[in-house]
Amino acid sequence: MADVLFSERIKSRMKEWHEKLLHDRNCELQFNESTNDSKQQLQTTFYRTRPALALSGFTPHQLRLIRQVTRNHFEDIVYVCVNVQKSCVQPLLVYTDCNTDKDLLLKEVEDENRRGEELKIHSAVGFRHVIDLLSSEQKLIVGHNCFLDVAHIYRKFFGQLPFAAEEFVSSANKHLPYIIDTKVLLNSSDILKYWMRKSKTSLSSAFARLCPEIALGYVSTDLASKACVKVEVQVDDVRASSWNAGAKHEAGYDAFMTGCVFAQTCSHLGIKFHPRSSSEILARDEMLEKYVNRLFLSWNNLDIINLSTGRVTGNSVGSTYCKNQYSKILFENIVLIWGFPHKLRAREIKECISKVFGLTSVTSVYALDKTTVFVQFKEAQLVSDFLVLKETLERNDDPISVLNPLWSLLEGGNTCAADYETYKEICSSPVSKAYFSDQARAVGIKWKTRLLNSKVPGQEGIRKQGASNLSLENAADSVLDKTNMKSNKSASDDMNRRRFSCGEILDSLCAHEVERVRTY
Repeated sequence: MADVLFSERIKSRMKEWHEKLLHDRNCELQFNESTNDSKQQLQTTFYRTRPALALSGFTPHQLRLIRQVTRNHFEDIVYVCVNVQKSCVQPLLVYTDCNTDKDLLLKEVEDENRRGEELKIHSAVGFRHVIDLLSSEQKLIVGHNCFLDVAHIYRKFFGQLPFAAEEFVSSANKHLPYIIDTKVLLNSSDILKYWMRKSKTSLSSAFARLCPEIALGYVSTDLASKACVKVEVQVDDVRASSWNAGAKHEAGYDAFMTGCVFAQTCSHLGIKFHPRSSSEILARDEMLEKYVNRLFLSWNNLDIINLSTGRVTGNSVGSTYCKNQYSKILFENIVLIWGFPHKLRAREIKECISKVFGLTSVTSVYALDKTTVFVQFKEAQLVSDFLVLKETLERNDDPISVLNPLWSLLEGGNTCAADYETYKEICSSPVSKAYFSDQARAVGIKWKTRLLNSKVPGQEGIRKQGASNLSLENAADSVLDKTNMKSNKSASDDMNRRRFSCGEILDSLCAHEVERVRTY
């Protein structure tokens, strides 16, 4: 009934305005609903050159009723909504002379609203304008170890990342056709490698080595450190204190360091800069061209991917420092551990695992973030042994289990572990979190240990392994048996035959711990 009464009042006021309009185009009529809302108003205005009524103070439901009244009772009046400001839409009742004028009005409103929406999008795009300009001008992009940076730019501004790197590069090369990796340049010459032999090829280290006058504030007499390209820097007094190597990892200063390293490295390689030459001309320099679009794909084995062809090749000019520092990754030998106590560092995690499985059992520990590490074992069998032992210790949860060296990793009851395939499954989820532990929780991981023969995501725990499998307790006996035989030389005579029950092994560990405490 309220809608009917409101519609009748609106129809009456519109009819009154319409009749006066036919006699006097300059008439003014206001409609105030004092009984409901004093802010409700119909006021005569103009849209372009057409008489119109501006509607204000009405609810969305009331506006729908007004539109319905207009469509049913007034053929020459059109209800439209136009953009008058950035985020303000004004409903109007516009008078038209004929059907042709009505069609023209609707087209004008549509075009105007589309322009308004395009302006909103244009103002909201932000930094995308910079990326589009770099792409359209085909600027030479210079980065340091920048494959991941290019992937981030592509994901944020161009499209979804494909699953294979080879598919990614063909599309990325269309948008950013010229990219230089200064890390590749630093490894491209025997002379540069010789100069960098005592320092890492990280950005800050290369900057300090090649530009000591700016980075360290003194002029070096070393030939390698003598700047071949003069870099002039103008900063105010407030920022002057930041122009040193301590400002690394600030985006602007990192870009400045990258530019300086690029300029000095090109000079050492004999690449000449010509005044007012375009990026395209520089990228096609005879000496620089062979390094364009070659990026380090892997920080571990130093494979290089060519963004022009998509081919991945072994690094023929790789840094011996990196080759010696990192061991080869074997995914089947990796255990993923997250949720461990925050006080533990990678070195401490390696130590507590090595105490159980042997000093040479762990080849490396990689920190994914502050909540998660990859532990690579020497043998793939140790992955299963570790997961079985972890599950058994947590299941027993008795005072004797606390004496196991592995317990420091399990302290707090939040430590989770699985193999590398589980890591891939969790990362394939559309959910994205900053830390891996949050990512695992967001995708519904509730278990703490996932054994190799259990592949059911989100399970509450690993309990039933099948009649054909060893029981967890027997498997734990086997693991602990190996641990005892490695740590107790007196048992070497019957190492291959003797089997210990779980209780005997834990008693032995307890006695050993008591003796150690007494000794200290």
